[in-house]
Amino acid sequence: MIAIMADSHDNIPVIKEAVDFLNRERVDMVLHAGDLISPFTAKDFNELKMPFEAIFGNNDGERDGLRAAYSNICDLDEFKVLEVDGVSIAMIHGHQEELVDCLARCGKYDVVVRGHSHQSSVEEKGSLIIDPGELCGYVSGKKTFILLDLDDLSHELVEL
Repeated sequence: MIAIMADSHDNIPVIKEAVDFLNRERVDMVLHAGDLISPFTAKDFNELKMPFEAIFGNNDGERDGLRAAYSNICDLDEFKVLEVDGVSIAMIHGHQEELVDCLARCGKYDVVVRGHSHQSSVEEKGSLIIDPGELCGYVSGKKTFILLDLDDLSHELVEL
């Protein structure tokens, strides 16, 4: 079971709540699809007791500071490809819809993880496209992430 989140936007109380939840649930890995925003968020994500992978979002302006702060947790980049328990996963922030669509339809990935919209959705377009919504809760009023079972790609939306 992995957790998929995006758009935490410096909401430290919610990040702490999510980290506590995920540590209790003992998920195997956490994926963050961008918009971490500030380097100081690394301190709380570093409390996770499982591997953490993240990418940059369109609002991650302080990239050098983020790279330095997250350097002992993960390498940050615009795009990542992961193989987790035999499931191929592409991670992209998603502010360029054409790229998300191309990734989903190219046939290389089982799952495409994206963020940016602040609205949760899961759809099949060749690949399973997962947008966990926003962890921060600033736009939609909902603080969400998705738990994904890698055995059968079943998923559950979690709202904090």
